[in-house]
Amino acid sequence: MQDNKISHKVLFLTLAICLIFVLAAPYLFASNTGNSSEAGIQSNWWFYPLILLVLSFLLGVFAVLAGVGGGVLYVPIVSGFLPFHLDFVRGAGLIVALAGALAAGPGLLKAGMANLRLAIPMALIASTCAIAGAMIGLALPTNLVQTLLGATILGIVILMLRAKKSVFPNVPKPDALSQTLKIMGVYHEPSLDKNIDWQIHRTPVGLGLFVIIGLMAGMFGLGAGWANVPVLNLVMGAPIKISVATSKFLLSITDTSAAWIYLNNGAVLPLMVVPSVVGIMLGSFIGVKILGFTKPSLIRILVIVVLAIAGGKAFLKGLGIG
Repeated sequence: MQDNKISHKVLFLTLAICLIFVLAAPYLFASNTGNSSEAGIQSNWWFYPLILLVLSFLLGVFAVLAGVGGGVLYVPIVSGFLPFHLDFVRGAGLIVALAGALAAGPGLLKAGMANLRLAIPMALIASTCAIAGAMIGLALPTNLVQTLLGATILGIVILMLRAKKSVFPNVPKPDALSQTLKIMGVYHEPSLDKNIDWQIHRTPVGLGLFVIIGLMAGMFGLGAGWANVPVLNLVMGAPIKISVATSKFLLSITDTSAAWIYLNNGAVLPLMVVPSVVGIMLGSFIGVKILGFTKPSLIRILVIVVLAIAGGKAFLKGLGIG
């Protein structure tokens, strides 16, 4: 038992040190010998793709352990600490979130966890608004978007600090719209070894919130898992497992719509996207492996701290201070 606690601390410390080193690497190399070193870094095309590969790998591990999407970590950290234009970062962030969703979606549907009747109405609203959000985000001045991104990330930090999850929300009676759309279902809960019947309420409110979620997903390239789950679970009353699985499936539709806008405008850079997607996928596989013996609370604290720093830096960068 004592060895297990030590291994948890060693793993946590190792990941934290690696993350800090990756974020600090460009500054360390650039300040080593002044301008000549910076020019050397720029002449080596592989330097920043390598940094992105390692960084995305670490973010993939943290995303699984903390229960958040990769995009919500990727965009503020890369835009805040690495010298890429925000448009390219947002385009890559959507592809990163999309890759994880596409990898997980089929399995979640096959397992009966992601629910199509719940996902399709939300996806229709969110994907349409994500297209509008992407267009708005590309049209607005970069500094303004950077400032809004920073403010949004800080808001997400507050949401993560205050968020509560309800495993089986109490829905005494479904609303008329959910009954008309037949949004209800049953799934098997292994921990209880029984089938759970579920239904939802406040469907019009949920659809309204997905308008905002779609706009933000497209504008900032964050994906939307951080917002999907609270709305589906706490507002609409879907069980937490159904909410998480359906949210992951939703990303494969919402992020595809917004990603096409960035791709069509030339804001998807392969040298950023390829190492980022490979890194996030490998990190996710490792995260799943170590999920069983790592305390999520420790990782959650680290994620909140990193997001707070990245959000603050993005906010100040947008104001021309950072």
